[in-house]
Amino acid sequence: MPSFSRRSFLHLSAAAYAAATFHGFTEPMLAAAARRRPSPADAVLIDANENPLGPSQTARDAMAAVLPQSGRYAENLTDDLIGLFAQSEGLSPDQVRAVAGSSPALSLSVVAFVSPEKSYVTADPGYESGMNVASILGARVVKVPLTKTYSHDMKAMLAAAPDAGIFYVCSPNNPTGTVTPHSDIEYLVANKPKDSVVLVDEAYIHFTEVPSTLDLVKAGKDIIVLRTFSKVYGMAGLRCGFIIARPDLLEKVMKRGGWNAMPVTALAAAIASLKDPQLVSERRQINTSVRQQTFQWLDRNRYAYIPSVSNCFMLETRRPGQELRDAMAKEKVMVGRVWPSMPTWVRVTVGTADEMEHFQTAFQKVMKA
Repeated sequence: MPSFSRRSFLHLSAAAYAAATFHGFTEPMLAAAARRRPSPADAVLIDANENPLGPSQTARDAMAAVLPQSGRYAENLTDDLIGLFAQSEGLSPDQVRAVAGSSPALSLSVVAFVSPEKSYVTADPGYESGMNVASILGARVVKVPLTKTYSHDMKAMLAAAPDAGIFYVCSPNNPTGTVTPHSDIEYLVANKPKDSVVLVDEAYIHFTEVPSTLDLVKAGKDIIVLRTFSKVYGMAGLRCGFIIARPDLLEKVMKRGGWNAMPVTALAAAIASLKDPQLVSERRQINTSVRQQTFQWLDRNRYAYIPSVSNCFMLETRRPGQELRDAMAKEKVMVGRVWPSMPTWVRVTVGTADEMEHFQTAFQKVMKA
């Protein structure tokens, strides 16, 4: 056996740690890309929870204006974005960091607080990215079924993992589009193990009017909140978001990732979007209207679904979900993936009114075949 000095061991450990972090960022994205098969140019894409409206016109104008500056880093724009968001939410700027979408912040949080001795606790079904990172780190992943109303079961999550490092709560939940009450999250924060944190993913909160958990950050609790511009703001391809927490928690998370240079165009688009006072409410109304029209059609035709308040919902397929995905793809309608705990359900993204009409026609044809 070769002998190693302490310095060599530390270098190897740092390399392994960096590799785990890198794979934590990339493997969930690669897995998602693999699930999203190539599709015709005229296909209806309602499989990835994207916003078909894209960035607002003011955001597009801001990106065009900033393009000549995109050859340089934009620390000033990053500071402007953080300051604007912090002011709008009643936060201190030292409680906010801008990140390239919320996925890096989710991965870094797992790296910071989860280990072979500290479990990762999540809902089932739930968003998989964090549990993938936890698995890479050799941590125990604890998946707790949702309640009968499809909210997170806080008492069951606490009972299942007294060794937890992170309790992950996505509300509204991906994939069900259902909300966990603020009071339940407060209960989790108050009763969790001492050294753990509650990680609340609010990627879809703008589609609802439920209260945010940012008040728990302001109160100094052991909570990390994630936000993104990917969903209601239509900026999934631009990559911009926030991680919000106490400064000491932010420091512990962000030092795992090194320097975080933000895309200049994303910063400009995000600032313009936050300055538009009507944008969120207008897009929430559009999404709600199309979603409810779709639900009414499903009700009339006696198809089962989980009532959602978000831009996605779970739809019963009455057969293995992958079979329905394949059949819908032949009709040029791409619907979302299947979760192992719900093998006869698929996730459907709420598209435009025209896209959902195409979905209805294709789904009716496939179900009657």
